[in-house]
Formats: sequence, structure tokens, C-alpha cells
Amino acid sequence: ADLLRRPELSIDSFGSLPIASLDRDALTGLSDSTVKEEIELQVKFKGYIDRQDEQVVRFKKMESVLLPKNIDYRSLSGLSNEVVEKLTRIQPLSLGQASRISGITPAAISVLQVHLKKLQKQL
Repeated sequence: ADLLRRPELSIDSFGSLPIASLDRDALTGLSDSTVKEEIELQVKFKGYIDRQDEQVVRFKKMESVLLPKNIDYRSLSGLSNEVVEKLTRIQPLSLGQASRISGITPAAISVLQVHLKKLQKQL
């Protein structure tokens, strides 16, 4: 599988490599080009797919973090006036929703996360 990740190699190029007969039989059985292509894509792009899966998990986690309704964004140091104005006007329900507001930076989301952790410790 590690060799197949290389862009210059394909499943068909393994026919000339010295590999175990069991592995060669498995490769020979792959006559359908669609199946071969799917296997190659899965192997070659595994890293990208794994990274995207991690992003989905982080996104879902941010969606589940609810923002208090009575939060005073002006009292949070580190937020720009633009961010404070947008958060105050829109009143997002979750951290995920806040992150999708135009002009809300990753740094602003980090400030919100730190504030929420402080609130949790106070409880």
C-alpha cells in the first residue's frame, strides 16, 4: 500500500514487481478497471481523507459548544470592534455558528473558547 501512494505507480505496475504469490493473485483478480481505480484513489488520498474526517469531527464538536445567551462580547479582551459588533448583532447559538460568520477570525473563535473554558471552571 505504501508503494501505491507514489504518484508514478499504479496497480498495473505491480505486475512486474517481485511480490508474494498470494498478493499477485489478489492483484490479478482485479480485472475491473473501476475497482482498480477506486483502490488506487483510496490508497493515494488516504492522508487527505483522514485529515478531512478530522475536520468533520472538529466541526461537529464546535457545533455542540453552545454560547451563553447573555454573553457580553464587549467584555472579552482580544476581540476586534468588528467581531464584537457582529457577534452582538447576530447572537450565534454555538461556536460553530459563530465561526461561519463573515469576518469572524480563527483568533476570535479561540478567544471565545478560552472564555467558555473559564466559565466552565467557575461552575
